[in-house]
Amino acid sequence: MRRLSLKLGTLAAATLLAFTAAPAGSAQATAPAKAAANAVYFNLRDIQGSDFTLMLNDPAKIKEAREIVRTGERKIVIGRIVKTTAAYNPQWDFHYNPDTVSFADMAIEVCDATVRYTNDHLDEAGGAFLPGLYWCPWTGRLTREVPAS
Repeated sequence: MRRLSLKLGTLAAATLLAFTAAPAGSAQATAPAKAAANAVYFNLRDIQGSDFTLMLNDPAKIKEAREIVRTGERKIVIGRIVKTTAAYNPQWDFHYNPDTVSFADMAIEVCDATVRYTNDHLDEAGGAFLPGLYWCPWTGRLTREVPAS
């Protein structure tokens, strides 16, 4: 049974990556370079009450995120994580690569985890846990825009 679960998880991860693929090699290399003056920050809060700040720099994604906050729409944030602390999110040891962030109505379970669980198991991320470093906290909701500091 475990073997079947692993195969299904791998298949699901491959499917997720196929539909949300970013340009090869860009996930970690471009995140710091994209911290441009046009960056906008949003708070994501999960079911455990953990707050996580994400940065967006694409005008279309910023507009979409603002609309999600304004309406309270229940969208799932999906994106690739980078295993380093970001200056705008110092309490966590990872952050989203803003170039990979998107919003969805549904996501596969293999990328779901709370903020704290992800941080506590970051050494496992990229393998069976969060394959491809894609993270989609199902219970996470954008709650507000965060002023740039």
